Amino acid sequence: MKQFIKLLSGGDLRSIGRSNDAVLKVRNEDDFDELFKCLSCKDRVVRMRAADAIEKITLKYPSYLLKHKEGLMDLCCTVMDKEFKWHVALLVPRLNLSENEKEIVWKTLSGWALDKKESKMVRASSIQAVYEIAESDNFYMKDFELLTNQIKKEHVSSLNVRVKKLVS
Repeated sequence: MKQFIKLLSGGDLRSIGRSNDAVLKVRNEDDFDELFKCLSCKDRVVRMRAADAIEKITLKYPSYLLKHKEGLMDLCCTVMDKEFKWHVALLVPRLNLSENEKEIVWKTLSGWALDKKESKMVRASSIQAVYEIAESDNFYMKDFELLTNQIKKEHVSSLNVRVKKLVS
């Protein structure tokens, strides 16, 4: 974990810093597990950059998240930092969720998507995430349509672009 903390620290939240270098250092699941520990680091910059790297890695290796399901679910329900939320939102749909877990995640992410006080990035990532859940479980498609109709009424161009991209 120390090697990743050193690599990911420094600078400010507006930069991904060396998170792409962290991606390259993860050569197997053990390395990934060490990087995942950085999500509990006290340094907000390290947490955000670790989440960014984890998001990139799990696009190719979603199975790396399997043993971290509980930790990621906890983060989904407790995370406060906006720059961390948008990464968590995109990670959670990559988990194999039970029906109960899916309902919890749906409520959380749709709440973020609809919350006008959330950053546009958190909201857009949450829209993407609930779409992925609805796409994999048709039970949620009607809820997704209702959610996107509410969002469209706000006339926020960045969110409307995301919705349009997903439904077209």
